[in-house]
Amino acid sequence: MPKMKSRRGAAKRFSLTGTGKIRRKRMNHSHILTKKNQKRKRRLRQSTLVAKVDEKRVKKLILG
Repeated sequence: MPKMKSRRGAAKRFSLTGTGKIRRKRMNHSHILTKKNQKRKRRLRQSTLVAKVDEKRVKKLILG
């Protein structure tokens, strides 16, 4: 049986933490930044965790 392949698009967007949770980047921080205030842009720079209900689905994508 061949090896399972990960979905490369998902593997580039998500990463696993040491405890097995999935880290993701926040949305709305790629363009049209002039109308967003500084506090909001600072918060968008930080990564966050994937919601508990989506963890199983995302793990399947990145781990194959």
